[in-house]
Amino acid sequence: MTDHLSRRTMLAGAAALAPTLSGAAALAQTPPRYSQPSVISNPPRQWGPEAPPVMFPDPDIITVDPAFGDLNVGLTAIHRVATGFQWAEGPAWCEQGNFAVFSDVKGSVQYRYIWETGQVTPYRKESFNSNGNAFDFQGRQISCQDDPRRVVRYEHDGSMTIIADNYQGKALNSPNDIAVHPDGGIWFTDPLYGGQLSEGHPDLGAGPFNPGGLRDPRPGNTGVGIFGPTKQVLPTQIYRWDPSGRLDVVATGKVPNGLAFSPDWKLLYFLWGGEIAVADVVGNNKLSNIRTFTDCVVDGVRCGSDGMRVDRAGNVWSPSNAPLGYSGVTVWNPHGKLLGRIRLPEVCANLTFAGPKRDWLFMTASQSIYLLRLNIQGAGPF
Repeated sequence: MTDHLSRRTMLAGAAALAPTLSGAAALAQTPPRYSQPSVISNPPRQWGPEAPPVMFPDPDIITVDPAFGDLNVGLTAIHRVATGFQWAEGPAWCEQGNFAVFSDVKGSVQYRYIWETGQVTPYRKESFNSNGNAFDFQGRQISCQDDPRRVVRYEHDGSMTIIADNYQGKALNSPNDIAVHPDGGIWFTDPLYGGQLSEGHPDLGAGPFNPGGLRDPRPGNTGVGIFGPTKQVLPTQIYRWDPSGRLDVVATGKVPNGLAFSPDWKLLYFLWGGEIAVADVVGNNKLSNIRTFTDCVVDGVRCGSDGMRVDRAGNVWSPSNAPLGYSGVTVWNPHGKLLGRIRLPEVCANLTFAGPKRDWLFMTASQSIYLLRLNIQGAGPF
């Protein structure tokens, strides 16, 4: 009997037989002559429409645990689809518009990646140093604005609603990332980063990002003191905004950043003082049993997280701020076990699931945007 082999089965077999390299072993090994360029090869792989095609399987998609294979398409590659940004952040997928929106925080511009054409166009050319973005269950965009230090919502009629700019009369620091809940609640983190000249404005007088008060917030400001606070006064916290307008503190004590719910909405994952923490959601406005999910350390290298997302199986997809070879994305199962890594030639700040089927990983990696097709969908909204 004759066996009929397709290119797909041959590639799958080759991938299964090839030794799995991760971490220091992959970096230390001298690539064989037949290996294709990767982000750690010399010369490194090229990117963009004029670059040579990558041979499957992509060498920069690293399997650490066999379960990672279930999340991969295999016959696909990482693509850089845009570059030239100052600091790309906060991607979110608009289901109705079939586009991804993201922020160039330092450039103070929001952009759209239009799915049908692959074009990147300015969306809001004055974004007030917007950072994290999300779309709620009604399809309305919600944005964190570093400069005026507030959370806003863009309504269907084109108007803008201020969701939160203070807590008990005290100005927020600089809202950073957002997670929406089916009950209408909006959860967001409030670290200090908007106090930088490049991402917002420093405090008037001395502050955490203005040692000795040397930086002057007045030149070139977009409304400091008119509709934005002049000084950070609150501790760094995580908040929940209720549709009634009430704002509750749900966690305090460490510097928070990215956050995301589990698919069943019973858990909240969040960056908490350099580690990814997880907590049980109690009622609609409380967290309990905050514990470490992962310390983000891989092969002794801290792969610093930021804006994370969760897929429909409960795996956590986390960006990685780390040296070359570890910069990109780390993927963890619901128990905090590392499944795999995606290596990029730049540090990655944020990611989301995009595309009509929500099966593309959309990565905002400092100066560039990358796409990778997956065999799993994100747990929305995105």
